[in-house]
Amino acid sequence: MAIQDSRQDSRIERNPEATARPAGPSTRDLARHRPQGPTGGEGLAKAIGWFSIGLGLAAVAAPRGMARTIGVPGGSDDRDVMLAVGLREIVSGLGVLSRDRPAGWMWARVGGDAMDLTLLAAAMASEHADRNRLAGALAAVAGITALDILCAQRLESEGIAAGAAEAAQSPRSRSRRAARREEDRPHRYAVQVRRVITINRPREEIYAFWRDLRNLPRFMSHLEAVETIDDRRSHWRATGPGGTSVAWDAEITEDRPNELLAWRSMPGADVDNAGWVRFEAAPGGRGTVVRVDLHYTPPAGRVGAMVAKLFGRSPDQEVQEDLRKLKQVMETGEVTKSDATFGRLRHPGQPPTRAEIEAHG
Repeated sequence: MAIQDSRQDSRIERNPEATARPAGPSTRDLARHRPQGPTGGEGLAKAIGWFSIGLGLAAVAAPRGMARTIGVPGGSDDRDVMLAVGLREIVSGLGVLSRDRPAGWMWARVGGDAMDLTLLAAAMASEHADRNRLAGALAAVAGITALDILCAQRLESEGIAAGAAEAAQSPRSRSRRAARREEDRPHRYAVQVRRVITINRPREEIYAFWRDLRNLPRFMSHLEAVETIDDRRSHWRATGPGGTSVAWDAEITEDRPNELLAWRSMPGADVDNAGWVRFEAAPGGRGTVVRVDLHYTPPAGRVGAMVAKLFGRSPDQEVQEDLRKLKQVMETGEVTKSDATFGRLRHPGQPPTRAEIEAHG
């Protein structure tokens, strides 16, 4: 036993670090187990975003009832105001949920809160208003305003801290973080659309038209403009939910002349998207079969897609209509419009009159 004890003591003496090593986790372990969830400001912002969407949907679904709930009569003017407020809340909520640190959207909410406080204060002067209910609504909006300001300030502070931490890293570490962000981009999109159409034009001609991305707004109704940056990158602007404007940069990922064109949005896009279009010779020399495959996630993901369907046509209908316009542009040089396009009630389409054409350009 004495011999064994002396051997153990000698091993300890030869390895003094074995007794000096701290019992706690190493720096590597701490980094590995660092929380990856949202920060305090981000979690609060997401909760506010969902609240905003729920409140907006309630105001749009029952504007008169919401008006009476807060203490105003609920007439036609009150209904219109509640509809506008409801739409603003929906757009605001979608904007908040579409960003990791939506400080800008939170400050926009503060501006909306100020408008609501002004409207409620003005309603207090009406003899038909329920002042007790209005006072309660004023107190509630004031509390929400304070919460929005707190969240916006917290998001800004967290953004500054994160930027300073990233700036302190070595260039190699920053490049590794950028690569991980690219790998972590969502590849399962909320909306997926596949459509096909046959166009009586050579595929070389259709490919060349589509490859000049500036032509896309001519037949894609939601696109406002596409500006080319270089041979592979471009900047896109489109109309988003509630008439808002969204933008993103995109890159071409595959380009096979007269056969295939594929693209995807760059990191930080308002609308994360990807897609491809394939050009195939139609049987019997009857033109070109154009196959389109689109994948995208609207602001706020699947919730945004659901809300978009409530206020407009489905994505499948939109893409099919866009392809129909492409067919008209390629075969006739313009998009054909019937008189129903100019705002008449539904009826069988007829050619518009000359006066209607001149009035609408």
